[in-house]
Amino acid sequence: MSASVLCDLLLLVFVTAAAVSDLSRRKIPNRLVLAGLLAAFCLHGALAAPSWLWNSLGGMATGFFLFLPLYLLRGMAAGDVKLIAMVGAFVGPWPTLLICFATFVLGGLMALLIVTWQGSWRVCVRNLHQLLWPLASPPASHASVGNMPYGLAIALGTLLVQGRNYC
Repeated sequence: MSASVLCDLLLLVFVTAAAVSDLSRRKIPNRLVLAGLLAAFCLHGALAAPSWLWNSLGGMATGFFLFLPLYLLRGMAAGDVKLIAMVGAFVGPWPTLLICFATFVLGGLMALLIVTWQGSWRVCVRNLHQLLWPLASPPASHASVGNMPYGLAIALGTLLVQGRNYC
């Protein structure tokens, strides 16, 4: 088994575990993310790939800083940001960027399905208006249209991008 296949399989195990946890408990455990980070660093270090440390750190930073604004806007939880940083440690910066974009698309589709299923379009539009035009909207509390297990979107985005290497 090649090193890249082993790396992808291990990553798949971690994102699947995170998605299952997010679906069942709406939480991605810090222990899982930390174990994934340690596994990524140990695996890349053992393979002694050239510039493995910079590649892993670059992937972590890419995922972290692409998802951080959504966390700061309260659009996702901290576990999702940490999970995408862990994914970046496995794959490096460029694949992390592709996984983030795939995750954004899949997460948007999931959000549309959830809002449609719950019939909460009116609340969703009001929340989007307050988010996008904060100065035009009077300050008011807004009801949530529900939380979404974004760990599932991250897992599916990772599978989609990394899986294309095996088709």
